[in-house]
Amino acid sequence: QVQLAESGGGLVQPGGSLRLSCAASERSINNYAMGWFRQAAGKERESVAAISRSASRTYYLESVKGRFTISRDNAKNTSFLQMNSLKPEDTAVYYCAAVTAPTVDLPILASEYRYWGQGTQVTVSS
Repeated sequence: QVQLAESGGGLVQPGGSLRLSCAASERSINNYAMGWFRQAAGKERESVAAISRSASRTYYLESVKGRFTISRDNAKNTSFLQMNSLKPEDTAVYYCAAVTAPTVDLPILASEYRYWGQGTQVTVSS
């Protein structure tokens, strides 16, 4: 039912910044928990960040704390992932995800999300 589309990926130098966007086809995402995941070549998918329906709680992968920020704009049906101080190890395909009725207030596992975007490539290299 809900379609998600990521944008904002690209090639940046170490230390650079990118802002990823996830646009939802649903009219309103105010009741959706949102998350961002990534998968590097040859590695397993991992949870990067998540935000609760009320936006009162957030989760971050330990390696991105202090560098990445997840946010949401319900009026525009969009979630964002601001990525600063990017490192080569951040290189991956980034996916956004959403769930309307999460089993927990702040879902962080892939199995807890129902809807997924197609991904956007982020490459950090000199």
